[in-house]
Amino acid sequence: MTVHSTLQPYIDAWTQSIEAISELVAPLAEGEWNKATECPGWSVRDVVSHIIGLECEKLGDPRPIHSLPRDLFHVKDEFSRYMEVPVDVRRCHTGPEMTSELEYTIIRRARQLRNENRDPETTVPGLMGTETTLERSLQTRVLDVWVHEQDLRRALDKPGNLDSPAAVVARDALLAALPKVVAKDAAAPAGSAVVFDVHGPLEFMRTVRVDAEGRGTIDGHVSLGPAATLTLDWETYVRLACGRVRADAVDDRVKVEGDQRLAEAILAHFAVTP
Repeated sequence: MTVHSTLQPYIDAWTQSIEAISELVAPLAEGEWNKATECPGWSVRDVVSHIIGLECEKLGDPRPIHSLPRDLFHVKDEFSRYMEVPVDVRRCHTGPEMTSELEYTIIRRARQLRNENRDPETTVPGLMGTETTLERSLQTRVLDVWVHEQDLRRALDKPGNLDSPAAVVARDALLAALPKVVAKDAAAPAGSAVVFDVHGPLEFMRTVRVDAEGRGTIDGHVSLGPAATLTLDWETYVRLACGRVRADAVDDRVKVEGDQRLAEAILAHFAVTP
């Protein structure tokens, strides 16, 4: 059997994005590995360590046994502690050690994915002892790798790939969380609609509609007389949705028409990634 046709686009997107990361960091001088990223508490080295750690976990490697320092301000709960262990254990690694491990991990993981012949709905291990489907697991890895690719690009001032195949996967994953943000978290009124008009390298318009029971749905149809319209560029959308910036820090990049209070509530709950 070959890779299922549903899974191949995820594998291709993951490959393009993680290889782009490898190319980005390969020429870095030692000091550049310490540059801060917008990911709270993480440097360029830390972001790459995180990617290596999660891909190794998907390969079935044992997690490192490591005690975290107590002064890591960004480690606030069990999930962040879980994520921090493979990061902190590599903070003493040099640039060449990091690039070598990343390259080797990519080779191993690419081989694993090339040989993947399971059904997309196969149950596989998720994070922290959870379970998920194979398709959802791959989608999540594409989202994570691409978002961190963008973290690295901003930190290193090397923009690019905002319209790559992985960007499209990331867009769809982030949009799937939008109905909850609007209908539940921001408590948009029943029967209302909110339009998101996104421009830039990846352009799209989506409408979140709230039904009479307060449930949200999303579609690509234009809404007449929406309660609010939010217009912003794609990179700003990603930074907000992934918790990289607060809305007040980019208010010059978000145009709001209609109900200002509702728009503020939506932006206050816009971050949907852990």
